[in-house]
Amino acid sequence: IICGSVHFSVPEELEPGTLVGSLSKHFPPPYQLLTQEYLWMDKNTGNLYTSEQKMDREALCPEETKAEECIILHNAVVAASGDLIQFPVIIEDINDNTPHFENSEIHLRVSEDVTVGTSFLLDGQAQDRDIGHNGELQYHLKGSNGVFSLKVEEDRPLIMLVVQTALDRETQELYEMQLVATDRGTDPLSATATLMVTVTDVNDNCPSFSSDSPRSVTIPGDSPKNMMVAQVKATDPDTGPNAAIIYSLSPRVSKRAKELFSVDSLTGHIRLTQDLQSDNTEELVLKVFASGHHCPPADIQVTVSVLPKAKQELMIKIGFIAEHQNQTMVLPENQPPTVLAVLELEGDSNFKGSSLAIEGEVPFTLSPQNGKYLLSTSKPLDYEMKSEHHISVVMHGRSAEGTAIAPSRHVIRVLVLDVNDNAPHFFQSHYQLEVEENNQPGMSLLRVSASDADSGYNGRVTYRLDKYTSTIFNIDSVTGQLSVSAPLDREQQGAHNLTVFVQDSGSPPLESRATVFIRVLDQNDNTPVFLTPHFIFFIPENVPPFAQVGKIEVKDPDEGENGNTELHVVNSSGLFSVDNTQGTLRTTNNLDRETKDCYELYLLASDHGHLATLTSTARVTIFVEDINDNQPKVILPSSNSSCLTVSPGTMAGTMVTKIYAIDEDSGLNSEITYSVVAPEPVQNSSPFLVDSRSGNIILSHQLLHKDLGMHHLFIVVRDGGKPAPLYATVWVNLLVNDSMEPCHLDRAPTWTGTPDLVQNPSKAPICEVETTRSAQVTLLIGLGMMLASICLLVVTAVFYLKQKRRS
Repeated sequence: IICGSVHFSVPEELEPGTLVGSLSKHFPPPYQLLTQEYLWMDKNTGNLYTSEQKMDREALCPEETKAEECIILHNAVVAASGDLIQFPVIIEDINDNTPHFENSEIHLRVSEDVTVGTSFLLDGQAQDRDIGHNGELQYHLKGSNGVFSLKVEEDRPLIMLVVQTALDRETQELYEMQLVATDRGTDPLSATATLMVTVTDVNDNCPSFSSDSPRSVTIPGDSPKNMMVAQVKATDPDTGPNAAIIYSLSPRVSKRAKELFSVDSLTGHIRLTQDLQSDNTEELVLKVFASGHHCPPADIQVTVSVLPKAKQELMIKIGFIAEHQNQTMVLPENQPPTVLAVLELEGDSNFKGSSLAIEGEVPFTLSPQNGKYLLSTSKPLDYEMKSEHHISVVMHGRSAEGTAIAPSRHVIRVLVLDVNDNAPHFFQSHYQLEVEENNQPGMSLLRVSASDADSGYNGRVTYRLDKYTSTIFNIDSVTGQLSVSAPLDREQQGAHNLTVFVQDSGSPPLESRATVFIRVLDQNDNTPVFLTPHFIFFIPENVPPFAQVGKIEVKDPDEGENGNTELHVVNSSGLFSVDNTQGTLRTTNNLDRETKDCYELYLLASDHGHLATLTSTARVTIFVEDINDNQPKVILPSSNSSCLTVSPGTMAGTMVTKIYAIDEDSGLNSEITYSVVAPEPVQNSSPFLVDSRSGNIILSHQLLHKDLGMHHLFIVVRDGGKPAPLYATVWVNLLVNDSMEPCHLDRAPTWTGTPDLVQNPSKAPICEVETTRSAQVTLLIGLGMMLASICLLVVTAVFYLKQKRRS
């Protein structure tokens, strides 16, 4: 093992494939790295690269102190001799760890009487796993408002909280601040902990009586023992034992006051210590102390006025029949007339002729019965109209001397209990709103509202939608807020009718319903759609301008202007336009198939969307159909005065000449036929025939002496157009003559026949097949020519032999 000065330093967390160093400067190749967990080596160059597994210094060296280096030893085989070497790789720290507080909250208790400048040690220091500057921490305080500051010891990691201003717990008991720890890395990282400083109390305040403590009270002269006369109240801003208050009577109060009254030391209640039986008016002054710990007592003076006891008077004794609580009768609403109580007069026997009566208009009656009175309802009570009734019962009487005494009143309280007799009521029975389609999911639509005249659970309402309502609509059962959970699509459904139910919580529950009509407003979210992406039309070439080529069907499911489409021809040569009122494609000029028989163009459909116009295109192919608008054109012969010489020895069946014509139409309109126009006798006597298809002029039989001379053939060239073909005429002039000199006519022949022969040619065969007689003639002529040839050959041979002998 060769141990040299070879070492490498690598920052942690490098990306895979980063060059670290090379062994080529120290050792010859080849190279092989034996440990390839974090590095790999090129065996030819000796270059070291980081592998896919990143190096984390804090994970690889968790036990190392911040002062020590993190070293990983690597083994490699180098050179051809296979030397084994070991070299260290030092992993350098980067600022990849954020400072960390062990506790997110730090609590500290400070007495309110602490001296300004006092320091308190904070236990919650932050930790940083990095080293060097990356792990050095500095602290600062946020949110202290100048009340506290930080002091950090340089030589040792101690954080001190320093009090900067005087504290008062009664003014502020809790201070919440943020302790921020920041490292010194190039890109510093920081952490925050909440510092909670609680100011503890000291006994720096004394009790004082509150302003609402009574200064004077009045009691009747027949008040019972233990009756509470008044309550005094003192407060101490301190807390806990420092705020404890003890109440007592001053020792200087009168003897009569000491006998009649006592004060509760804890509550401040002033009570009677005995029953009062006083026929005279008297006034007693009480002085009450409130004492605190280490404080002089606070005092308050309460004057108690005692009134003479009332003289004996008539009293009403109530025997309750209905349910009652604390002298108050409780009756459910909607009950039929019901007896509530039995009233009976009690009092001094000196009263005579006493009676009871109800004062005012109330739904109650008093009916006398055996010296007593029955109190009843006169009609069912309605909680929603009035939930509480006060029955004023007036007592009338006379003294023993017969003088009338002043009437006295007694009020009987009746509470009406609510029953669930009112169904909830919507403020509107029908709601309408408009919503644009493509809304955001979860959008609120409107809030329905209902009320219930009942109370408590009977008046507590909840909302729900009809069970057949689309699941995209939701309603808050408590607030009645209606929302939609998905985007609306007007093209799928332009309106929604919802039924909303409101139900109270009574038993049994009552409910009402309201309808919500939602009209979905259109957005321009659909492009125009052609019926087909490729329209194909056929149109005859003879149509007039602005003729209809075809119907263009385009639809846009949007409504209004968003769905109002307009068509335009995109790449037309101007021969076509769109009639948007009819939705048709029309010509703008005459069409000529012979000039162009097919047109390719594109249509652009655009809507009239408000914010953005949407478009689509379709391809249109227009085939121009041929009509018979071109008559045949004769190319050969080139002139009606041209002439051709035919030898009398021409063989029958020989093509003498040819008529060549063209027609620019197509199909049947361009199929050409040829015919000779002449009366039938003339046609039959002519030695020339014309082939109706090819236009070939054929010699029908061997020319005779009578055939010598000029032959004028008047040829009609017709196309196959329907219903009436077009035609052209030409003269074919043939001169049968022994001399083959060129012939020429000074002027063209003139047709002297009737026009119907040209328009309706003879039905006689134009190109007849040879008859038997003509075939025989042809055969005889052939045999004669053969005999003549043999004779000529023999004569020539004989003449040749004679000449040879002579020589």
